[in-house]
Amino acid sequence: MTEDVNFSEVSEESIMTRAREVALRSPDGFLAFGFGSGLLSRAPGTMGTVAAVPFAFAIPLLDGFTLVVFLTIAFLGGSWICQRVAQRLGVEDYGGIVWDEMVGYWVAVAWLPIQWPWLLAAFVLFRFFDIVKPWPISAIDAEIGGGFGIMLDDVLAGLYTAILLSGAHMAFFSQGP
Repeated sequence: MTEDVNFSEVSEESIMTRAREVALRSPDGFLAFGFGSGLLSRAPGTMGTVAAVPFAFAIPLLDGFTLVVFLTIAFLGGSWICQRVAQRLGVEDYGGIVWDEMVGYWVAVAWLPIQWPWLLAAFVLFRFFDIVKPWPISAIDAEIGGGFGIMLDDVLAGLYTAILLSGAHMAFFSQGP
């Protein structure tokens, strides 16, 4: 078991080295770092979202109840995993921890047609909401810490995306009476 580390006086390069060790040597680290996608130094959140896209193609295989159960487990398990990994890194919400982006993206596309135009629109809108953090996402991000906080702001960004795109889908593609 790796012990908790405080990196307040350690260089960013040392933190990145530690992140690689955690991500590649522990199952919870591997998941928290999005199967390694969060280790990329440029835009790790975007890379984590990219890593989530192929998994979206499995969503139509799940019935509604199973999908909700899966997303709930991914959220609650992710809260625990992200908390453990953040503690080991000694960084509250390290950018390379991207399980939250993955789950947030899955929430964004859960009730959309799994087709490239919708997946791309969800990707762009989700990243927008995750980066800009409109209210109340910004307030929640600032107030709620730990693994739950790491996960919650991204799931809310996914919900914003899902609501907008589901509304657009219903408005433009629903069959009227």
